[in-house]
Amino acid sequence: MAKLFLVRHGQSLWNLENRFTGWQDIDITEVGIEEARKAGIALKKERIDIAFTSVLIRAQHTLNLILEETGNTHIPVVTDKALNERSYGNLEGLNKAETALKYGDEQVHTWRRSYDVVPPGGESLKDTYNRVIPYFEAQIVPPLRQGKNVLVVAHGNSLRALIMYLEHLSPEEILEREIATGVPLTYFFDENFHVSRIENN
Repeated sequence: MAKLFLVRHGQSLWNLENRFTGWQDIDITEVGIEEARKAGIALKKERIDIAFTSVLIRAQHTLNLILEETGNTHIPVVTDKALNERSYGNLEGLNKAETALKYGDEQVHTWRRSYDVVPPGGESLKDTYNRVIPYFEAQIVPPLRQGKNVLVVAHGNSLRALIMYLEHLSPEEILEREIATGVPLTYFFDENFHVSRIENN
């Protein structure tokens, strides 16, 4: 039975500062480092055969710490921008509270939490889904079908797209889903490649 481990990167500097991060290459904080190590400890007894991550440093740094903790620094690691966070375009770098004062709470909430509304110059969650899922099907499903255990360390919205796909959630359901930093989520697949169980580690 194959397992898929999903982990959102540890707290980044701009998470801490409440800024829109998106495609900006911001590293994790000391708290983020601790979260990544805890994720590694939670996965220590698991077999991990291959890992996938984005091209952004906060995800890569988190993955490296997890692999150190689990003793898996030798496994293949694949990086691809398809797993990057959703782009927030012109909002990237802006403080979320200040942006709400400028554009209004309702507008900012719509940009952040609607499925198909695009922030200025950025991507909707639907756009993110449309790049993450084809990549998942082409690159991550094959090793899972071979019975390999796969670790994916990515971002709040790229993981939201994956969870939506794996759990057959509606846009409304996935937008209510909060994904904690540094907490592994495990999907168990049966011999027919159906998700048979989901666990928070």
